[in-house]
Amino acid sequence: MGPLVGAIDQGTSSSRFLVFNANTAELLSYHQMELKQMFPKEGWVEQDPKEILQSVYACVEKTCEKLKQLNIDIGNIKAIGVTNQRETTVIWDKTTGEPLYNAIVWLDLRTQSTVDRLLEKIPGHDKSFFKSRTGLPISTYFSAVKVRWLLDNVEEVGQAVQEGRAMFGTIDSWVIWCLTGGKDGGIHCTDVTNASRTMLLNIHTLEWDAELCKFFDIPIEILPRVRSSSEIYGLMSSGALTGVPISGCLGDQSAALVGQMCFKNGQAKNTYGTGCFLLCNTGHKPALSEHGLLTTVAYKLGRDQPACYALEGSVAIAGAVVRWLRDNLGIAKSASEVEMIAAEVGNSYGCYFVPAFSGLYAPYWEPTARGIICGLTQFTNKKHIAYAALEAVCFQTREILEAMNKDCGIPLSQLQVDGGMTNNKILMQLQADILCIPVVKPSMPEITALGAAMAAGAAEGVGVWSLNPDDLTAVTYERFEPQINSEESECRYAWWKKAVRRSMGWATSEPHTGGKIFPQLYLGIPYDLLD
Repeated sequence: MGPLVGAIDQGTSSSRFLVFNANTAELLSYHQMELKQMFPKEGWVEQDPKEILQSVYACVEKTCEKLKQLNIDIGNIKAIGVTNQRETTVIWDKTTGEPLYNAIVWLDLRTQSTVDRLLEKIPGHDKSFFKSRTGLPISTYFSAVKVRWLLDNVEEVGQAVQEGRAMFGTIDSWVIWCLTGGKDGGIHCTDVTNASRTMLLNIHTLEWDAELCKFFDIPIEILPRVRSSSEIYGLMSSGALTGVPISGCLGDQSAALVGQMCFKNGQAKNTYGTGCFLLCNTGHKPALSEHGLLTTVAYKLGRDQPACYALEGSVAIAGAVVRWLRDNLGIAKSASEVEMIAAEVGNSYGCYFVPAFSGLYAPYWEPTARGIICGLTQFTNKKHIAYAALEAVCFQTREILEAMNKDCGIPLSQLQVDGGMTNNKILMQLQADILCIPVVKPSMPEITALGAAMAAGAAEGVGVWSLNPDDLTAVTYERFEPQINSEESECRYAWWKKAVRRSMGWATSEPHTGGKIFPQLYLGIPYDLLD
């Protein structure tokens, strides 16, 4: 069978371990475990770092058991890659190995007052003040403001920092540190893609920026070492795969870009999961957006290899809106039923749904927006709302694609897609209709994990996976062509834009005390778990 490569895919609400054949990119087996999310206050989203870690261990062991049942020798697993939800923030005690607080999830809104306070230190309260250095606006989304909140509000964190016991990391750092030994010699590192989402990395030098650390008042000593996305970081210290090198690390959206083999300048992909993320490879120099997109590190596939950069359009709520329809409104019992009832009407009949549950991300970066459903009449029923929810995902994608086309100057002729939500054929056809370009979906769905496996297998010292374009396995695709005329598409899009304007200016940074909205919101559930 040849060499195998494993991939840990630690997402917002599930962990998985998958094993691929390095010669053919065939997925051989996997195991998945759903994770709890906690909503202790309105706008707060947390997870237990220890539960995350235990789920990773369990997935590795269960997948190895499944491989043995298939008579596949786990001794052929030559490397492991890690891909993860980005920005989610953990601080732990390096002497005990215990987290000092729950992980603050990327969607969390508690830091809006922290953001407001930081903006007061900047001339003109310009949230793009550091964009030329970080590629990012100052926002609740990124890790630095979450760390600042923890330092300001959690006594145990401040004390551990003062005593030199604290370590900070995004989920990749926490998982790799624990898997390579934890308090007994674990490797404290991150890769350039995850580091570029903290607001503390200079994306030009690919090093932690002392001035940014000073601005956020975060001690540089607690930060992990920044490394490439493809090199041996350390060895598994326990379990069935003890001694196997961990040699790949990519934030989930970068991993999907690699898995889609978008290695050339101008190639792009859109991933539909909890949120929706469009990335376009811009080559070896960071391109700064003038239309509300982020500049991020796409990958650095080797210590001596140059970094590649991407423009990114980030949408907070995509697949999560389907879970919300199911669990909060009760209009369907499963994700597949949402697709079915939307198909029954085939039109929203003037109903528009802006799911700005966490404000609006790209291209607006408007934290005061909140979700609205408008255009309701006595004719409107739950089927129209379901259809409007699917349309909302497609309209949001069009907004970030238009910004991407303006920044890049060359419009995309088709859109490569992946993620659990792409199983919804109604959604994919809607997307082609609303964009007026074909939508192309790979037949192998586990693109994010594949990207992590490719990075791990290609690492120096492993060398079982070639990233030479001539050696890469050909991928089969399903194609969705536009089926409505562009005039109808433009008309529907214009109504959507009107609805977006109505959603803005709704919230303040002060908590709403009249009701408990956010504890009931299921923000961050991958579409593939909705059934």
